[in-house]
Formats: sequence, structure tokens, C-alpha cells
Amino acid sequence: MDERTVALPHERPIRTADGTRATAGTPLEDPRALTILTTEHWSLLSARTLVYNEAFARAGMFLTFLSATLVALGLIATQMTLGSGFLLVAGVVLGVDLFIGLATMGRVATATSEDVRYLQGMNRIRHAYHDIVPGLERYFTAGKYDDIRGVFQVYGVAEEIGRPAGVLHGFTTVMGMIGVICAAVAAALVYVLVLLVGGSGSVGGLAALAGFAGSMAVNVWVMTRALTSFATSMNPRFPTPGSAAEHETDGR
Repeated sequence: MDERTVALPHERPIRTADGTRATAGTPLEDPRALTILTTEHWSLLSARTLVYNEAFARAGMFLTFLSATLVALGLIATQMTLGSGFLLVAGVVLGVDLFIGLATMGRVATATSEDVRYLQGMNRIRHAYHDIVPGLERYFTAGKYDDIRGVFQVYGVAEEIGRPAGVLHGFTTVMGMIGVICAAVAAALVYVLVLLVGGSGSVGGLAALAGFAGSMAVNVWVMTRALTSFATSMNPRFPTPGSAAEHETDGR
């Protein structure tokens, strides 16, 4: 059988409604641009998958370790009197639990920042898709703007940024859940420490409540500050129309 080659037609440039080339004078005019953008899009998607897996794995490790230590404390309590010896052991164990929880919370926060960075890159690529073929907006569910509001549109919480509803949503995330658990561990540790220094159970309970409330307040402050700091470092190139980021971009 003879080998035959088929000559593929050259890719025609995309034109807008008025007949002008949609990507004239830009790198998107190169017919290889779409292949390069698609490859980068899949690379970012794979990186997001790895970040998700690591975040959930770290959270699962923390919860497993916390459960194991609490079971161990229960077994120790059956063999020891609830005196200073047991309280000392409980204080050490809870201190280790709190350290691991805070370390896990920090890593999950970093993973969340990485995930948002990847989303920002995907939105930029999606913006290029719209530039290559104008009029595709109605076929996309994800946004094409790379500021914090445009990126959070993927999660469906773009309108909650900076509002109390956004804080409440934060507690439904992995980082927020771990923060609540760490606050509970901190409260238990405060209670044990108060008993160790000779305080009564009622005083220890009040101190534990204060410790839990203080830990929750710190969690909210840290999450809000981290989001604000991250938003200012994003340097959007395609901000959401009408947003403050758009005005900052226009003023550069």
C-alpha cells in the first residue's frame, strides 16, 4: 500500500463581527498558541489535584493522630488516678496535638494559596481563549478574570468576600475546620494547665472558654489577614470589570 500524505489546511485567523482579526498583533495570532495554552492549562489542573490531595492527606493525618492520642489518654486514665501525674501526661499530649494541628493548619493555608495561584493562572489562560474566539462567555461556567473576585467565582463565593458570610464560609473549609479543632485542643490544654497549678474545676472551665474564644478570634484574624495580604499580592492583569483591582490596573 502506497503511503500518502494529506495536506492539512492552514488554520485561518479568528475574526470579529466587523471583520478585523481578533488577535492581531499579539502572540495569540500564532497558530501554536492554542496548543501551548492548553498544555499549560492541564499542567495547572494537575498541580491543583496534587495540592488538594496533600491538603486532605495532612488534615486526615492530624485527625488520625488526634483520635489516637485521645484514645491513649482514655486508656491511661483507666490505669492511673486522676491526679497531677495524669494531668501532666495529658498536658504533654495535648501540647503535642496542638503543635501538630497548628503545623497542619499552616501547611493547609499554604496549599490554599498555591491552589488560588493555579486558579489565577487558569483564569488567565481562559481569558486567552476568549480573546482567540470572542463570544464564548455563555458557554463557560468559570470566569476569565484573574483578580481575587474573579478567582473566587470558581468557588461561588465571590460576592461574600469581605462580608460576614465570607467568614462563616471560611469555617466550612479544611483550614477553618482545623482551626476550630485546634481551638478546642487549646481550650482543653488551658483547662489541664489550670488544674495543674492548683486551680478549681470552675476556674479551669472559665479559662478554657476564654482560651477557646481567644483562639477562634485569632483564627478569624489570621484568615482575614492572609486573604487580604494574598489579594494585594496577586497583581491581576485581567481584573473584574468595575472592581477596585481594575482601577488600580488602569492607574499603572
